[in-house]
Amino acid sequence: MKLVEHVPDYIRSLIPYEPGKPIEEVEREFGISGSVKLASNENPLGPSPRALAALRERLPELHLYPDGDCFYLKRALAQKLGVEPDRLIFGNGSNEIIELAVRTFMRPGNEAVMAEQAFVVYELIVQAVGGKRTTVPLKNFTHDLAAIADAVTPQTRVVFLANPNNPTGTIYRRREWETFLERISPDILVIVDEAYFEYVGEADYPNSLDYHAHHPAILTLRTFSKLYGLAGLRIGYGIGAKDVIALMHRVRQPFNVNAPAQWAALAALADTEHVQRSLETNQQGMKYLQAEFARLGLSYVPSAANFILVRVGNGSAVFQRLLEQGVIVRPMMGYKFPDHVRVTVGTMAENQKLIGALERLLEGYSTDLATVQS
Repeated sequence: MKLVEHVPDYIRSLIPYEPGKPIEEVEREFGISGSVKLASNENPLGPSPRALAALRERLPELHLYPDGDCFYLKRALAQKLGVEPDRLIFGNGSNEIIELAVRTFMRPGNEAVMAEQAFVVYELIVQAVGGKRTTVPLKNFTHDLAAIADAVTPQTRVVFLANPNNPTGTIYRRREWETFLERISPDILVIVDEAYFEYVGEADYPNSLDYHAHHPAILTLRTFSKLYGLAGLRIGYGIGAKDVIALMHRVRQPFNVNAPAQWAALAALADTEHVQRSLETNQQGMKYLQAEFARLGLSYVPSAANFILVRVGNGSAVFQRLLEQGVIVRPMMGYKFPDHVRVTVGTMAENQKLIGALERLLEGYSTDLATVQS
């Protein structure tokens, strides 16, 4: 069919994003129940109770189109962040904000620079528009900002940074960030993905919003999917300079954020109790998991987010063996960490189920998970 033959190679060679397995599929496949999902960095406490109440109250309005401008949510979030409303743009998850930015500011042949082992969607979207991606290896599992700055060329239009980084959970610090900004032209869009920023407790973590005034080409990405527990509604947002945001709005489709997502996000913003409980649950769970991994002799990457990258030997095989026990984690072969799995911090009961499953694997393989074969 000639229609298919006309599709360019950069589309043909794309490898689609592969999401984690849902609980229902695992339980159907293995004939089990009571499974736990620790694969997609979701909030184990679920959505904000205030968000659920707002949804129940407004469900009769589903016959109406959503607010195409996210008017009320935009103003509430602008007030919370201390920015002007026209510096905000909302999307179907922060993924859509990435796509809007790339479609707006890149053309076929332009370059984007990113870490080699960062969120895979960056490179997928760049390739989908015919852009060229330059990847820079991590240094000690962390973005190497000096090397990323070195990789910028006259053809570079966008630089992607994730802080904390997915899948490693690591952060870069204020001093190296400020040095990096001094080296980057204001003509290059610096997209800073802060999907997990609320979980960070380190004092020298650089909140990118603090630098917008001095470097107007920063686009900060954030989401309601993680801490606020609204992943199923798909709503994220970007903060940038007014002219940057205005151009992105020109390519944004109308009604791109559904009404329930707007209602829930607006209510969740005010649910400080749920936010605090979620942060405390994550802190306690992270402390427990790190101690247990150390006890089991498993090395891990210290994380500032709500997940942890742990070395288990044959990551794909361990992933499969854990599935059989009703524990879903994320294998990291696609991120070039074949010896690791990524584990979301869950409730204490979920964390304990994971550790119990790992202990059984260790006992069955002479305390060396590296010997597990697929």
